[in-house]
Amino acid sequence: MEEKYIIRKIEEFVHRKLHLEGSGHDWWHIERVRKNALRIGEVEHANIFVVELAALLHDLIDDKLPVTVRLDVNDVECYLEEIGIEKAIAADVISIINVISFRKNTPVSQLTLEAKVVQDADRLDAIGAIGIARTFIYAGSKGNILYHPENHEGTDAISHFYAKLLKLKDLMNTDTGRSIAEERHQFLYQFLDQFYQEWNGEE
Repeated sequence: MEEKYIIRKIEEFVHRKLHLEGSGHDWWHIERVRKNALRIGEVEHANIFVVELAALLHDLIDDKLPVTVRLDVNDVECYLEEIGIEKAIAADVISIINVISFRKNTPVSQLTLEAKVVQDADRLDAIGAIGIARTFIYAGSKGNILYHPENHEGTDAISHFYAKLLKLKDLMNTDTGRSIAEERHQFLYQFLDQFYQEWNGEE
């Protein structure tokens, strides 16, 4: 089956599932991850078809999604079989979406090149200006507060910078991902400096 047709079918499928998602894991997040994954994948000489499929599908099994939207990995496997993707490619894609989550902490040695590329692209969308915006929309969707100045290990939005965002630059897998991440990482610190100045009335 033609690759462009498969991509279009999966685009339509994922868009239907995620276009109204309200925690920062919506269709536009998927689209940004796809663009960065293709950008990184081309430079790193990855299998671009596998990278694009995995980027499109990577969040559908994420437990951060509401149960009304989230799919089981077996559902994704069945869907790929239904639209006629060859088994080897489907297996590669399923493997990628199973291992790239930040919370799974999969050792780099266990990641294929394509998994490294998609993971880097996903992590890039969690830092910089977009990453900051997504942090606050996710916190709001969970009913978490903006900031608790006496607790850097809590569930408030600012705590998430220390729990995850500021760690991502050093967790990039590819040279291309690391290069893109550097400026976005610095922007996190610029934002936090400004945030604390405003919080403390020090401007």
